[in-house]
Amino acid sequence: MEGQGAAPDPQLQQFIEVESQKQRFQQLVHQMTEVCWEKCMDKPGPKLDSRTECCFVNCVERFIDTSQFILNRLEQTQRSRGSFSESMSE
Repeated sequence: MEGQGAAPDPQLQQFIEVESQKQRFQQLVHQMTEVCWEKCMDKPGPKLDSRTECCFVNCVERFIDTSQFILNRLEQTQRSRGSFSESMSE
């Protein structure tokens, strides 16, 4: 059979990775919008007052900080598990 055991196309892998990153980013933006809208928006009007605008800015910044913290923590956990797995196989 053709294709079995063949190395995957690097361009296709790159395309899939880029599209996956775009999808994850869009999900993150959607989640952030939902959280901050619920937290900050009392009553929609023709324009944002300064309190609401400040709330949105702070909410977005905290959401980004928290997301970054979680990603860094997951990376640390994976690295420590990787080194633990490597030491167990020796």
